[in-house]
Amino acid sequence: MRLAVSILDQLRATPNLLTLLRLLTIPFLLIEILEGRFGLAFALFVLAGLTDALDGVLARWLGQSTMLGQYLDPIADKLLLSALFLVLTHAGLIPRVVTALVFGRDIGVVSIASLLFFTDTARDFRPTLLGKVNTCVQIAGVVSVFCARVFAWETFGSVREVLLRAVAVLAPLSAAQYGWVVLGRIEEPKPV
Repeated sequence: MRLAVSILDQLRATPNLLTLLRLLTIPFLLIEILEGRFGLAFALFVLAGLTDALDGVLARWLGQSTMLGQYLDPIADKLLLSALFLVLTHAGLIPRVVTALVFGRDIGVVSIASLLFFTDTARDFRPTLLGKVNTCVQIAGVVSVFCARVFAWETFGSVREVLLRAVAVLAPLSAAQYGWVVLGRIEEPKPV
């Protein structure tokens, strides 16, 4: 019974409530894109980004860092980006090959992490530097797609092309780096 109370207490933490708000925003954001209302979709995306920035700051400031938040925050981020890549690809705004490379990377990373977790081989799944850069470029790519639609500036179209090409290169490179780093961690002797 204590575990249920603990999870409820963790859910009530302000940073986790913000993360849940980000998760709840996703379907509405996707609906707005599918309906062609990119201005409102962009506003919801910005709101989701603000909740992402605030939840980490508040967790530290309020001393409300929780185990649930450590899992929930990256899941919310990945769901948001993955859903956006799929829907923006469906809308013809992101090339299919870019989305396939993004999903291929994510499936590979999640598969490796799950295998290592469930076999108790390793529990350290911190993102690599290239993985963080890849995520930042993915976010910038999505922002450029929105800006090209909302503001109709030709510059955003060019920036979008460069960023999406960078994503296509960074996704497999960051997956390879993650695999290399994980292999190194497996070969390290475990502390006694």
